[in-house]
Amino acid sequence: MNKYLIFITILAFGACKSPEARYPVTQKSGSHISESIAKNQELLEKEIALIETAINRDSTREYQSSQDGFWYTYHKKIEDSTDSITPEFGDIVEFDYSISTINDEVIYAEGEKATRTYAIDQEELFSGLRQGLKLMKEGETVTFLFPSYKAFGYYGDKNKIGTNWPIKTKVTLNNITEKEEIQNQQ
Repeated sequence: MNKYLIFITILAFGACKSPEARYPVTQKSGSHISESIAKNQELLEKEIALIETAINRDSTREYQSSQDGFWYTYHKKIEDSTDSITPEFGDIVEFDYSISTINDEVIYAEGEKATRTYAIDQEELFSGLRQGLKLMKEGETVTFLFPSYKAFGYYGDKNKIGTNWPIKTKVTLNNITEKEEIQNQQ
């Protein structure tokens, strides 16, 4: 009996020992982060060079640089008037689009993807197109040149668009239904 009491006492005191911090066997300096930054900067520089080459090849159009890191040109532009609005948060837009490589190799032809209905900033859409739609007015057709980080990035679209592909997207904005209009219909 005494043996059991001693064993339980030792076990109880041994279990009350405070936990000790465990340290990693090896420590890394964070150099992989610096390498990743350098690699991504190099990738962006290459993509910008490809985009600039594409812009220079298309001498018939005037491209503009957006604040959001992509380039665009109008095929059909609606001149400013009091009727012309651009979509804002919550508005519903209907648009058609096609996607090609920067070198004009068709990825998704016009009409291959069905007309898309999209609630501005409330649904999933790649970031460049989401920002590009906000620049457009109803009835306009615009070609956007997106570096890969504004398009489908590292993962691609898991179908026809590969890893880190800069793309060219031609978009026609067919209709804008303003948020207030939607609320009044409900």
